[in-house]
Amino acid sequence: MSSVSPIQIPSRLPLLLTHEGVLLPGSTMRTSVDSARNLQLVRSRLLKGTSLQSTILGVIPNTPDPASDAQDLPPLHRIGTAALAVQVVGSNWPKPHYTLLITGLCRFQIVQVLKEKPYPVAEVEQLDRLEEFPNTCKTREELGELSEQFYKYAVQLVEMLDMSVPAVAKLRRLLDSLPREALPDILTSIIRTSNKEKLQILDAVSLEERFKMTIPLLVRQIEGLKLLQKTRKHKQDDDKRVIAIRPIRRITHIPGALEDEDEDEDHDDIVMLEKKIRTSSMPEQAHKVCVKEIKRLKKMPQSMPEYALTRNYLELMVELPWNKSTTDRLDIRAARILLDNDHYAMEKLKKRVLEYLAVRQLKNNLKGPILCFVGPPGVGKTSVGRSVAKTLGREFHRIALGGVCDQSDIRGHRRTYVGSMPGRIINGLKTVGVNNPVFLLDEVDKLGKSLQGDPAAALLEVLDPEQNHNFTDHYLNVAFDLSQVLFIATANTTATIPPALLDRMEIIQVPGYTQEEKIEIAHRHLIPKQLEQHGLTPQQIQIPQVTTLDIITRYTREAGVRSLDRKFGAICRAVAVKVAEGQHKEAKLDHSDVAEGEGCKEHILEDAKPESINDATDLALPPEMPILIDFHALKDILGPPMYEMEVSERLSQPGVAIGLAWTPLGGEIMFVEASRMDGEGQLTLTGQLGDVMKESAHLAISWLRSNAKKYHLTNASGNFDLLDNTDIHLHFPAGAVTKDGPSAGVTIVTCLASLFSGRLVRSDVAMTGEITLRGLVLPKEDS
Repeated sequence: MSSVSPIQIPSRLPLLLTHEGVLLPGSTMRTSVDSARNLQLVRSRLLKGTSLQSTILGVIPNTPDPASDAQDLPPLHRIGTAALAVQVVGSNWPKPHYTLLITGLCRFQIVQVLKEKPYPVAEVEQLDRLEEFPNTCKTREELGELSEQFYKYAVQLVEMLDMSVPAVAKLRRLLDSLPREALPDILTSIIRTSNKEKLQILDAVSLEERFKMTIPLLVRQIEGLKLLQKTRKHKQDDDKRVIAIRPIRRITHIPGALEDEDEDEDHDDIVMLEKKIRTSSMPEQAHKVCVKEIKRLKKMPQSMPEYALTRNYLELMVELPWNKSTTDRLDIRAARILLDNDHYAMEKLKKRVLEYLAVRQLKNNLKGPILCFVGPPGVGKTSVGRSVAKTLGREFHRIALGGVCDQSDIRGHRRTYVGSMPGRIINGLKTVGVNNPVFLLDEVDKLGKSLQGDPAAALLEVLDPEQNHNFTDHYLNVAFDLSQVLFIATANTTATIPPALLDRMEIIQVPGYTQEEKIEIAHRHLIPKQLEQHGLTPQQIQIPQVTTLDIITRYTREAGVRSLDRKFGAICRAVAVKVAEGQHKEAKLDHSDVAEGEGCKEHILEDAKPESINDATDLALPPEMPILIDFHALKDILGPPMYEMEVSERLSQPGVAIGLAWTPLGGEIMFVEASRMDGEGQLTLTGQLGDVMKESAHLAISWLRSNAKKYHLTNASGNFDLLDNTDIHLHFPAGAVTKDGPSAGVTIVTCLASLFSGRLVRSDVAMTGEITLRGLVLPKEDS
């Protein structure tokens, strides 16, 4: 009688079809589950089952890919492995799938498939250990010889490896502790074998046959190890651990001969890096840190994650411009001409740059100033910073700070973090390669704050002339001198800049452009730039100054010139279409047609019809006749004017005045309208006004009532008491916009004075300022 097997599997097993490998008893394998049948099996048995038997599966090697989800069950291999599901990991991206960690228990044979959907279930017969203690007349000595021969080769294979590796030492102990009949399956799953060979071992139900088939595989692996050791004697100790064994269940790749060349190249790179550190001009403290780190790098294995981090750090230290700088161009006359050519107006900015040049000419070690250009969008703050760098002959680097909410963007990350990198200041210095560039800190008023710190507070050290000569980035961890850097910050408003940061910068206000300045900027810079970008020449298009004035007054309303630039771009695109169509037609005309068509010229005059630019497209345009853009052409290209209503039309009756409203975008005009009617002396205010503006209205009416006789102001009945039987209604269009602030006081006074005196307010004057009870007008503040 044979002994009872210690492993008893259920007689009915759900079948898991796998194509990623062959699972043998005693080995462990990870397999992905992505087919419909296997997914249903995992969800029904493993995720919902609670008993131990629910985690026992029948693993069947399947040659075709089960992910194809054929309707019919594919042909099943006759022999399989009963396995225990140790771990289930699932994910829904990019599609639902699971990964199973399964351990083989024993072989089984499929007797009958009981059902195929939703997942296959079969009646099985356990095969392992049925012939382990056979009842035949075969002598134990015959199996004993095969077992001893297999054990000898297995010990020889393991002892050829590096016993200091824990996985190898554990395998050596397993050879002595495991039953001999379990070793063929375990060794086959560890050594380098194909899936076909593993499938043959799986089908070898007889223990004698299994030993006979496994011994040649061990001999082949031993011969491969001997050959590899002969070719790599000089590195035998280093390479033993990675030759033929997967940690317990999977073999590692055999290193190629190219690793020697890679290591030699890395060694040469470290030598070059050490040479660069010795010849660099970095300060003594930084040099000591680099020498210490290069010594650590030499002792560090290349496989350690810290190796790459240390090497990147040393390469950055070598590339930083510790003492490399550019020579400033100190010719003040040439600088003045260059600034005038690049920018029209902006006299205050130009004056400050020329002052810096003059002082720099007298004193070489002058620290770089920290300027802050404050003004509405589109007035040229960023481009002026680039022109400053061009004037000084320095490198230019722009750092966009809008939306930055992490102080590590300024100071860098500490090297203890994975993926650490230097801050934008140090990275910018590495990019420009000199220690005295012009740094433009764009949109400094739009810095954020988060759990990662306050970048505005981190900028305090950068923008302080008394501290930035010793700036310490968290990544570098050594001081770097920023005193020679010329920092220029830009902002739309100072209201959102922290007071401590604002105190460290020299504020230079950049006002919006007047109409006359916009016209000059358009014809000096914007129009030539748009013509060049659209491939046009002045011989093909002409935009008179009167047309430019129409665009400024009727199609744009801004402090800068960005919208104006876009309007010129739209005009150039429309003209480019006409020019391209004309050239296409000229190519089709013969000489006689050209002679007959010389009189057909497209010329858009000021008195032309609005549709003239469209009607003239049917005629060829002679190259010597440019397209003239007038107001009618503007309506064809840009559409109806956006700001058609003239200010003088709204001020055609008493009781209307124009105020100036401040905004970060440059401000806008605001109309104040007043009317009076018979009543009980009440004052009505409309237009979504805040409490401060309401108080300004009451203040204005009080001052007017107290000075009515002096300025001959009377109500409808001729009485100097302005509110006697009279109601006053003040309205501030637009009614949907909330308004508040004290600076509307003078506008309200002027509006009411016009109402009671019957005199019109000048249409070319707008006003702003807070009014006091004594009639004083206070200057307006920005916040």
